[in-house]
Amino acid sequence: MADPVKNVRSAMFPAQAAQLRNLTDFVERFCGAEDIERPRCLRLNVVLEELFINTVRHGHGGDCGAPVWVMLAAGADVVRVTYEDTAPPFNPFAHLPAKGPDTTLEMRKIGGLGVLLARELSNVREYAYVFGRNRIRLQLMR
Repeated sequence: MADPVKNVRSAMFPAQAAQLRNLTDFVERFCGAEDIERPRCLRLNVVLEELFINTVRHGHGGDCGAPVWVMLAAGADVVRVTYEDTAPPFNPFAHLPAKGPDTTLEMRKIGGLGVLLARELSNVREYAYVFGRNRIRLQLMR
């Protein structure tokens, strides 16, 4: 049986680097309301920050007004994340090495560490391109 969720929160942010602070505030408020431990909240923030910055820099080629949607839902043992953007199709999980990088040089080659962290911290990772949107779904243990 699926873990029931409570306190689902969603927000939309323009794909602009300056919006990163608003995204961080959104995540912090969610974590506070759900009593998510600080280390887990920081990890959630890193994952979402990395996805967001990649959308702005690589997906859209810089700041623009395109929307980015983030939905967070807390269950008893998990946090479910849905992240959507309108950038060209790109599956961030398709380009990761089979295991985490062992050196700083390897880390630089794959780019940011947020997507790698998402893979390592989540027990469910899904990507789809639907209705003109990249959709990433993650389930992170609390």
